[in-house]
Amino acid sequence: MKITDVTVTLFEWTDMPDITYHFVRRQPGDVHDQGLLTIRTDEGVEGYALLGKNIDPASTDAASLIRHLKPLLMGQDPLDRERLYKLIWRRRRVSTIRAVGAVDVALWDIAGKVAGLPVYKLLGGFRDKIPVYCSSDHMPSPAAYAEEALKFKEMGWHAYKIHPNSPWKDDIEVCRAVRDAVGPDYTLMLDSTFLYDFPAAVRVGRAIEEMDYYWFEDPLGDQDIYNYVKLKQKLHIPILATERPVAGFDSYSAWLYAQATDFLRGDVALKGGITTLVKTAHLAEAFGMNFEVHVGGNPLNNLANLHVELAISNCEFHEILMPVEGSGFGLIDEPKPDREGYLRAPSEPGLGAKIDFELIERNKIAVLS
Repeated sequence: MKITDVTVTLFEWTDMPDITYHFVRRQPGDVHDQGLLTIRTDEGVEGYALLGKNIDPASTDAASLIRHLKPLLMGQDPLDRERLYKLIWRRRRVSTIRAVGAVDVALWDIAGKVAGLPVYKLLGGFRDKIPVYCSSDHMPSPAAYAEEALKFKEMGWHAYKIHPNSPWKDDIEVCRAVRDAVGPDYTLMLDSTFLYDFPAAVRVGRAIEEMDYYWFEDPLGDQDIYNYVKLKQKLHIPILATERPVAGFDSYSAWLYAQATDFLRGDVALKGGITTLVKTAHLAEAFGMNFEVHVGGNPLNNLANLHVELAISNCEFHEILMPVEGSGFGLIDEPKPDREGYLRAPSEPGLGAKIDFELIERNKIAVLS
């Protein structure tokens, strides 16, 4: 089997919701593109991945993928994933890690289709379902967070994670309002998205320890290993870091050596694909750590993340970022949590993605090849 073509179809996201996250706002009516990556083979098997998310258009990555990664893939055996992964990884400086990740996801899709197995089975399935948690958007008030958390608790979802607006004193009030609303036994997390300095992180961490929050995510700058070490020494609540920077497998070693985080973190877009995630999950397992997978930014990335989560033992949750419509464009029948708050394993070969080809063709902007 040989790769015969690599294309990215750019298409307009026509009904994007109003999203405000991490100081970036996207509003309905904004021009925004997604990209469908297609890897074709001489045996008719095709692998797919999506580029782009609600705050990052696909055009940011698509041109560099075609220019710098496609020439390395043409004529190659798509089942040589490890070799191809290392080959394209060397081009990350002239392409992007998100482009590398998309190629890797599409190659795993091909592998599963050739084997006649869902990707999580190909990886060595560990389970057939995983609990989900709601990951909030930025909300206007403590009461709004509390109302949303209670809604998802009543829907059967297993946890609720707060993305606060800062400053830190207001964030503590949000955390207190949510805990009071859902009661003492419901699982809560706080993701401060890299915005605190060390003194604020200590104050917030101590406050949510008393409220029995489950983890404290990204309180400091994404490369501030020095202060993460100090923070871990001050707190008992587990620290979850390493979601960023956008980097590969080797970026985790400094965090492990310094004992700067309790869990490792990543997703297929930010860390370079399924291959990186599986390597990292096994590395974390060797240190007795969880690898909690970050939301993927688009529905096919979320599906790829799900396959990894089902294939490893040291991931507790699947993250679903609000609003749900903000990462749900381009697929038909995207997997949804059941009434017990679980996502179930896909049964179709490969990723099991049902691409909405009619929508993509209707909203097509260009085909890069």
